[in-house]
Amino acid sequence: MEIQNDLEKLLAVMPPKVASYLTEDSLNDVIEIVLDIGRQPEVRHSGGKINKLGYDLVDENDIEFVTSRIQKFTHDNRSGIPGTLHRISAIRNRQGTVIGLTCRIGRVVTGTIACIKDFCTQGKSILFLGPPGVGKTTKLREISRLVADELGKRVVIVDTSNEIAGDGDVPHPAVGSSRRMQVAQPEMQKDIMIEAVENHTPEVIVVDEIGTEAEAQAARTIAERGVMLIATAHGNCLESLIKNPTLSDLVGGIQSVTLGDDEAKRRASQKTVLEREKQPTFDIVIEIQDRNTLAVYKNTSEAVDYILRGWPIRPEIRKVDSKLSEHPVQELKQELSQELRNQESETPKDNKMNFSFSRQDYVEKVKPLKKVYLYAVSRTIVEKIIENLDMNVEITRNIDDSDIVIAHKNFARGGAKILSNAQELRIRVFYVKTNSMAHIQKVLKEALDIQPGDVTPTHNYKDETEVALDEAKNAIKKVIEGAPEIELAPQNTHIRKMQHELVEQYNLKSISIGDEPNRRLKVLRK
Repeated sequence: MEIQNDLEKLLAVMPPKVASYLTEDSLNDVIEIVLDIGRQPEVRHSGGKINKLGYDLVDENDIEFVTSRIQKFTHDNRSGIPGTLHRISAIRNRQGTVIGLTCRIGRVVTGTIACIKDFCTQGKSILFLGPPGVGKTTKLREISRLVADELGKRVVIVDTSNEIAGDGDVPHPAVGSSRRMQVAQPEMQKDIMIEAVENHTPEVIVVDEIGTEAEAQAARTIAERGVMLIATAHGNCLESLIKNPTLSDLVGGIQSVTLGDDEAKRRASQKTVLEREKQPTFDIVIEIQDRNTLAVYKNTSEAVDYILRGWPIRPEIRKVDSKLSEHPVQELKQELSQELRNQESETPKDNKMNFSFSRQDYVEKVKPLKKVYLYAVSRTIVEKIIENLDMNVEITRNIDDSDIVIAHKNFARGGAKILSNAQELRIRVFYVKTNSMAHIQKVLKEALDIQPGDVTPTHNYKDETEVALDEAKNAIKKVIEGAPEIELAPQNTHIRKMQHELVEQYNLKSISIGDEPNRRLKVLRK
């Protein structure tokens, strides 16, 4: 990863009493320099630390020194230094006089998109989400250069307040050969987005901070015209964006739908549910969790549907790492396997593997993923089993994508069409007789060919149904061995019914005795 900046140009516009405390080395991790009249100058570091510069207070002459050496402030009180990415914002008093300045240091950071380069070259529209300061604009800048210079596409940047390509009439070299359309006022961004499509025949449009409903609608218009769109939006994660009525259209919007009885039963949900309204504007959504960690939803439609239905969704985690960033993900395992073979062929003095932590951690996460389709089987229980046993299993809503099907035997007739489709696709079908955790766990292990010791529970979890059935099995064993009768612990109606069925399988007799809530089973010979 490389970092480039133009700190000498920023220091040139700082007042002498401030510049005397600053050097390029001292500004390595500084985000902002703050000048407020009547206060000491401050520098704010990336870790949150704030340092005061000297003991002299900022006065009107210091503010005038800076403002006389930069471009005039626009309507949103922003300016900059031509040819750089530095941004200088003004605070005014009630008479409109500038009384404070925030000098945000802009840096060109390269290598931040190496771990997602494969997505950037697919020609699909990508939306970046994340809190302020995690590098969303930095990634837009680098993607612009990548697509324009390496892929040779016509890229137009819609640059509000010169955030992406810097101040001045000439775009900063960091965006490569991309063209830049400046937006004088933030409220004009939607108009410039449409103008870019209509007037300049772009193949790719790059936009920073889509924040209004009109801008979201403009983004949809661009996507529907076949233009690749790379943008950022307000919102920390995909789920928060779905709940945002202003911007939810970016991922398809939501609407209330009333399901039929059969469909509601199949989904194990209420009859009135929320569903995606239309096709998302963006094909891929990437959450920037921190500067080095990105969560990628490769199929926005599927991700939104999963979230709305309450199904588990696991984004693909990519990390900006010096040892991983230059290697496509699909080649990583092959490379590491070769590295292992090379180490085995050598005869080092010690047999320790010299993998870095990040590589070893990543290899553990790329185990083969099994996709399971459920029919009339409790999704909640299956999710608990997957979590408890830490299985690398995903529940899919499309039978075409599944590796195995788990169906409830009592509802097999109603799902004849689904099961016949599975047979045509040569997908193995496994049946459960009850929706108990013990039984489903047993069938799931059998379906995935999991042997004892292959998985270790992440926590000691045993639901009441499993405990009750285990008690019934012990009672059955004792009666078969000669005990006249065994009484079980009180259980609810549902669990007693399963205990009755279990006893019947062993050709024994069971009767319910006692009154609620102490009603229980007695197991005896016929």
